[in-house]
Amino acid sequence: MGPGGTLSFDDPAAIALSVMALAMLVYGLALAGRPPSPPRTVVKTLAVAALAVAAALLQAPWALVAALVACAAGDAFLSLDPKRWLPAGLFAFLIGHALYIALFAAWKDPLLEPGPVRLAAFAAIAALAVTLLAFLWKHLGVLRPAVVLYVIVISAMTGFSFMLDAAFWPAMVGSVAFLASDAVLAVSLFRGEVLLGSTRVTNWTVWFLYCAAQIGITAAFVSL
Repeated sequence: MGPGGTLSFDDPAAIALSVMALAMLVYGLALAGRPPSPPRTVVKTLAVAALAVAAALLQAPWALVAALVACAAGDAFLSLDPKRWLPAGLFAFLIGHALYIALFAAWKDPLLEPGPVRLAAFAAIAALAVTLLAFLWKHLGVLRPAVVLYVIVISAMTGFSFMLDAAFWPAMVGSVAFLASDAVLAVSLFRGEVLLGSTRVTNWTVWFLYCAAQIGITAAFVSL
């Protein structure tokens, strides 16, 4: 694993992680898919914000903490009316992904030469990005440039995670989960299509993949 202290149950970080887990469950099981409201915004934002607090208390790299804060801001924007706040949410997550790229670049293995598995992962990420953009292209409207940029940046973030040492595997899994969550969300937002014909299943998939992504990336750099 990376830097950071170990966690004990009387540590303030444990409280932050408990708040995170509760907020993630409450939002995912009770509030996801409901109309915008102040409680919904608070709970959704609190999930990753509490993880950012825990990461900071555990002396995580600054880029990780900053990325979590940016993503929490993105969650706040996306909890509001998407017709008005989607661009702001995209921008916040762009910042978050850029910070994750900086984090992964700083911790990448300088001696690593990508083998067949990593090369296949890079190819799969690129193929998914191109396929997703082609699938959404006619439905993006004025947000087309922003979405193209977002897909490029999140794909780069995922690719950079595979340049880390194998000990950082939770970050690799987390980055893939992030990419999958955003792909499902994009198809739902721009094409109105849902998984298994269920909006609830789609909301659960998007949210809990996203939560797993943030936890996985964080766990690669601190001991949770």
